[in-house]
Amino acid sequence: MLRVAVAAAMLAMAGLGPAPARAQASDDVVKVGVLTDMSSLYSDINGQGAVVASQMAIDDVGGAVLGKKIELVSADVQNKADVAVAMAGRWYDIDKVDVILGTGASSSSIATMGVAASKKRIYLATDPASSDITGKLCNPYTVHWVYDTAALANGTGSAVVKAGGKKWFFLTADYAFGFALERDVTAVVKANDGEVLGGVRHPLNSSDFSSFLLQAQASKAQVIGLANAGGDTVNAIKQAGEFGIVKGGQKLAGLLVFVTDVHSIGLSLAQGLFLTEAFYWDQNEGTRAFAKRFGEKMNGKMPTSIQAGFYSATKRYLEAVKAAGTDDADKVMATLKAAPFDDPVFGRSYIRPDGRNVHTMYLFEVKSPAESKGPWDYYKPVRTIPGEEAFRPMEQGECPMVKKG
Repeated sequence: MLRVAVAAAMLAMAGLGPAPARAQASDDVVKVGVLTDMSSLYSDINGQGAVVASQMAIDDVGGAVLGKKIELVSADVQNKADVAVAMAGRWYDIDKVDVILGTGASSSSIATMGVAASKKRIYLATDPASSDITGKLCNPYTVHWVYDTAALANGTGSAVVKAGGKKWFFLTADYAFGFALERDVTAVVKANDGEVLGGVRHPLNSSDFSSFLLQAQASKAQVIGLANAGGDTVNAIKQAGEFGIVKGGQKLAGLLVFVTDVHSIGLSLAQGLFLTEAFYWDQNEGTRAFAKRFGEKMNGKMPTSIQAGFYSATKRYLEAVKAAGTDDADKVMATLKAAPFDDPVFGRSYIRPDGRNVHTMYLFEVKSPAESKGPWDYYKPVRTIPGEEAFRPMEQGECPMVKKG
């Protein structure tokens, strides 16, 4: 036995040992968890559409990887940090979920990041926006997939201020996402010789913006920056129309606007808005094909960039599991970051050491009713923004994983 052991060791040292162990999936299943807003102000931009998109990705890889079935579980995070922590802990520890996607608002997503890091399990942040996720809060187990507040600032914020909108007032959602978006847009405004006259913070999921809009109107700012999203953006723009703010000469800058928001607002109110997106359903043959399949499952609704992100991230994760030959988190993450890849909805992409998924972003303008040729035909392209220009340089993010110098 000793001679056999010595011989095996010598062969291994020479690189001629036994073949590596066969591909393995823990618990004989690869389990994907979609934890997102199913019932609140962000449910239209992710919600059930996120679950549908992830299932589409699972179906597209054949429903199995490494010879093992892929299972999908989902739950409503309610945009609450405590719910995110509880669900993520349960999924990772008890239900043996291999990867979590989501998880709603930036605050709840940042909470999930902490759980993922402590459990050493993968978390793909497909719907939050705060650039702090790949900045001072970065960790080795998190990838920020679709967009972030820095990219929104470099897209919409930059376009508006360069077009002459020099004096700004912010309506900001009163939590991590809103703070990060206002901060990143403010930096761009000031870098382009603009000025911030003031701002007001509103509670998440507000139904009445009247007092906030009156303050913005009284500021005499040229631009009212809406540092919010989903239902808050929809309500703010609709009520701004009732107050005659745009007719009075002030402009609205929707700093995070989705195609479903425009659908809810209507082109008559939304026309002329600049917005920055990672994806639009009518960009090319690939996006149209994906959108058609999605729409068939969602009663004709077109996918948001976030929902496209759930598809993209799920598919890429499963491809990485196959390539790594295991669902071990460290090996899969190393595979994810190893090389650029051609994403079916976002195009050429790569994941930086800080966890930022870098891809092209786009500046669009919302069409007028006369310009639209039919349902969901809402955007006209203004500018293509290379990923390296859209996203904050890695060395400026204060990510502790990034070596200085």
